[in-house]
Amino acid sequence: MSGSVTRFARREWGPLFGTVRAGLASRGWHAVPMTLTAVCLTALFQLVQNQDWGYQPVQNIGSVRAEDPLWLALLRTPLSLFVPALDLPVWGALAQVLLVFGIAEICLGRWRTLGVAYLATLSGTLYARVGIALGPGTPFGLPASDAQVVDTGPSAAVVGLAVYVCWRYRAWWTGGAVVLAMVVEVIVKPNLAGKEHLAAIAGVLVLIAVQAWRERGQEGVEPRPGTRSWKPPIRS
Repeated sequence: MSGSVTRFARREWGPLFGTVRAGLASRGWHAVPMTLTAVCLTALFQLVQNQDWGYQPVQNIGSVRAEDPLWLALLRTPLSLFVPALDLPVWGALAQVLLVFGIAEICLGRWRTLGVAYLATLSGTLYARVGIALGPGTPFGLPASDAQVVDTGPSAAVVGLAVYVCWRYRAWWTGGAVVLAMVVEVIVKPNLAGKEHLAAIAGVLVLIAVQAWRERGQEGVEPRPGTRSWKPPIRS
């Protein structure tokens, strides 16, 4: 029994663990500068927004609601990722960013990590508008009151990055578990946050499908002169 568990763990997490271990062993904390910056920025926003003088400025630059004009929501979305939700413990957001962003930065590179994170966050933000337009009478609809809900935090980005990294490193069972957990979350508590997590996963799955299609199309194609491969590198 223990042997089969060990083989499963090596097959599921071996490549991912090896990449993370090698990155940390060779560079230490210098391997995750973007992640450390994100953790510090999240902690700073949490500290400031809990001050009498700081709450409104943080809302003005990083608070997104579906009732806001679209241009304003898009303008605030990049910083909204680092503004922790006031009704949740900040240590949870910090732990999510440190763990998932850190693994992704080592495995994918800084810019791809940011790109996937913002794609997932933007997918959730745009879904909120679509869901409210559909109304509560449909499976993917939302009540009109959700238009006033403050939509901030790294959770959608964390979920999206987890699914993307699992695909890249063929950790199929882990990726499936993340998706299943988000589905159960929506069934148990069908609120805006849970449905935005599913929207984030959907956005990342579209990205995965496009990249998989491009990579299949490039199989067997000779690299261009002066390059080692047509395929984009995993690390940036």
